[in-house]
Order: sequence, then C-alpha cells, then structure tokens
Amino acid sequence: MSTVQAKFSDKRYERIIWVVSIVIPIVVGVLLNPRVELIQNPSEGLTAFAKNLPYVNATINSLVSICLVIGFLMIKNGKRETHQKFMVGAFVLSALFLVSYVTYHVIIGHVPYCDGNLASKGLYYTILVSHIVLSVSIVPLASFSIYRAVNMTYERHKKLSRITFPLWLYVSVTGVIVVILNSPCY
Repeated sequence: MSTVQAKFSDKRYERIIWVVSIVIPIVVGVLLNPRVELIQNPSEGLTAFAKNLPYVNATINSLVSICLVIGFLMIKNGKRETHQKFMVGAFVLSALFLVSYVTYHVIIGHVPYCDGNLASKGLYYTILVSHIVLSVSIVPLASFSIYRAVNMTYERHKKLSRITFPLWLYVSVTGVIVVILNSPCY
C-alpha cells in the first residue's frame, strides 16, 4: 500500500469515526427528548419488557467492565490476540448497551430521582452527569483506539488507549452504579 493510499484511507475512516461520534449523541438526544413521543401508549407487554431493561443494561455494563479489565490484563501479559478479542467484545457489548438503553427510554421515558433512591440527590446526579458526559467521549476514543490497533499503529494505539481505558471503565462501572442507586425508582 502506498503512502498516498494509506493517508487517503486514514482520512476516510477518521471522517467516518467523527461523523458517527457526532451523530450518535445527537440521535440519542433527540430520541430521549421528553417532547418527542415515538411510542404513544405502549402496550402492557412492551412496557413490561422495557421495565426489565435497566437490569439488562447493568448486566451488559458489568460485562463491558469485565472485558475491559481482562483485556487490559491480557495486553500487560503480552497476549495480544486475547486482548483484541476482549476489547472488541467490550466495544460490541457497548453498542448493544446503547441500543437497549435507547429502547428503554423511548418506551418508558425519563425516570426521575425518587425518595427511594439509594444515594443523596447530589451524589446521584454527580455520578449520573459524569457518566453521561464521559460516555459521549467513549465513542470516538474507543473507535480510534480500535482503528489504530487494526492499522497496526501500536504506539498511537497505546498512547490513546491510556486515556480511553480508564474513561471507558469509569463509564461502564458508573452505568451499573446508576442502575443500582436508582433501582427503587423503576
């Protein structure tokens, strides 16, 4: 592959990653807007299904956390192929989480803080807001990290992954914490 082709290829994929990284939060924001009712009067069966999704989401986020930690340990032990499998697993699970999360909120809507919440309002919203804000950064960070590994630009991958890994782990762990803390409100 010539240098010109590699640069073209890099630019094209980098643009795709940036477009997807911008479009996803916009689409999620629109879908979660309380003024946008995509499903009016959902059936009892659909509502019952959706009410279980926070626990499914917490499970998915737990699996993402496990994949991230195992993937990290594998690369530290020089097991690159196993590392790659766990990191791609974390990425696929994160995408599945996003679909489940949006499905829940489209059907059920926003679930406000309630008196039964297991944390003070201040602590709960601190965790929730940091989780949401950082989750937006995970799409480009994880995508570029994986892209750099696939392109075998390992030094660039390693440098970016030092930022991506702790943020992604924080987002996946706090996703579980948010569900646990808010579980009496579902």
